[in-house]
Amino acid sequence: MFSFFKKKNIVSHIKLTGVIGNVGKFRQGIEYSGQEEIIRKAFSIKKAKAVAVTINSPGGSPVQSHLIYKFIREQAKKNKKKVIVFAEDVAASGGYLIACAGDEIYANSSSIIGSIGVIYSSFGFKDLIQKIGVQRRVYTAGKNKSTLDPFLEEKEEDIRRLKNIQLELHQDFIKVVEDSRSLKLNKESGIELFSGEFWSGKKAKELGLVDGIGNAEQILREKFGEEVQIKTFQKTKGWLAKKLSSSEDHADKLISILEERSIWQRYGF
Repeated sequence: MFSFFKKKNIVSHIKLTGVIGNVGKFRQGIEYSGQEEIIRKAFSIKKAKAVAVTINSPGGSPVQSHLIYKFIREQAKKNKKKVIVFAEDVAASGGYLIACAGDEIYANSSSIIGSIGVIYSSFGFKDLIQKIGVQRRVYTAGKNKSTLDPFLEEKEEDIRRLKNIQLELHQDFIKVVEDSRSLKLNKESGIELFSGEFWSGKKAKELGLVDGIGNAEQILREKFGEEVQIKTFQKTKGWLAKKLSSSEDHADKLISILEERSIWQRYGF
């Protein structure tokens, strides 16, 4: 007779969507500075049984990825909260690194998961500027200041330095995954998990990169009851940012959109 007064379980739900890092003036991306307060508020709900994090990101800045991952883990420890992560379309590269902040990770069977690697890409314009009669003049203090200048011939020593940095970043990424997933990783599968390859959610479960298949509402209701109360925390775009974005220089806007799309398109989106 007292079921009317039965308390509902509460779960905080953080939503992280977009490329990680700065994606251009007034464009929505995932950055630590923009997410810190949101994450802090989500973990501050004392009655929350857990904190859910939905991630939909093809990656981006390794630094921002690490900062967000670390902050989520710090808040989980401080507030004694379990973290459950849900991958939507993509949790790849830095997106998967952030997902590793979860005590459990779930994905859709068709989600794109993985891409545990480091990439750098650019263009070379040396022949083009010679063809159109443009002279490139560069003056530096420090012999390596013009490393990988797209208008100059590539140097083997520059490539070696870049590769060394990439290897260090890759090792950091691998350590996060191994520390997070521990004995869950299927290292007997015969598949190299840290090659930069990515897989469907279904295959990622076989490989131990995720714990199960399912979406946020479904899994949270299974774990905390049909009447679970989900409090959503998500960065919103303010009125001023929208107005300024609409008047943003068209060339800058086009470049930032193309850069963002190129990252998503690595995974077919």
